[in-house]
Order: sequence, then structure tokens, then C-alpha cells
Amino acid sequence: MVDITQKQATHRTAIAQAVVKVSSKETIKAIQEKTVPKGDVFSMSRAAGFLGVKKTADLLPDCHPLPVEHCAIAYEINGLDITVKITVKTFYKTGVEVEAMHGASVVALNMYDMLKPIDKGVEIHHIKLLKKTGGKSDIGTAT
Repeated sequence: MVDITQKQATHRTAIAQAVVKVSSKETIKAIQEKTVPKGDVFSMSRAAGFLGVKKTADLLPDCHPLPVEHCAIAYEINGLDITVKITVKTFYKTGVEVEAMHGASVVALNMYDMLKPIDKGVEIHHIKLLKKTGGKSDIGTAT
């Protein structure tokens, strides 16, 4: 692990995304009407994403365990694409961008798992960091 003992704690924010593409309007309708056999896709995936964010340091060897002080997950449906946006905040010596991207990945994987019984064409795309603030560098602009 990188030595962060000399770094200053600052307010840090990261926003990441994942895009889940389904293959039919019926899948979108089932999500919206909460008729997917495995349950409420958005609520279950949000819970999975929170766990993903909090467990990042347990799964990625070089990630420092850090206090997650805020996590928000939002969904936007555009045609057959569902964009997942996740915001993670902390006041610490290192950033939360990996936590945000890991959380977005876990949300997308949970959605895939819940939707596979009704849609064999689900795909995951565009897992990426949209914005990072705090520390030495600020990058990106949230879209």
C-alpha cells in the first residue's frame, strides 16, 4: 500500500457511472412496475452498491480502508439504457474514486443478476469515473 501517513485529510468526492443495457422495453417496464421475479431491481441494486462501496478495501489489496461518510445512487432510464450514477464522499487522506467505480460495478452486476431470468441480452458498459474532487487534483465534470 502507498504510504499516506504524511498526507492531509481533505473533503473528497467521486462520482462514477455504469450503464446497464437491456434488450427489450418489456424489461424496462418490469423494472419500473417492480414485477421482476427476483424483486425490486433498483432497491436491491442500491443496497448491493452500498455494500460494494464499503467493502472495496476488503477486495482490492492496495485500497486503504477509509470512512465512507456519504453514498448516493441514482438511476436514469434512456430507452434501453439504465445509467447508474454513484456519488461517494469522505474526509480523509486518500480519494474515493475506486470505491465509487467499485460501487457502480456492483450495482450493475446485481442488476444483471436480477434481470437474467427475464432478459438474456443484458450488457454492462461504460464503468468510469466522471468526477473527482479533493486532494492534489480535481478531474472531470459530472454529466
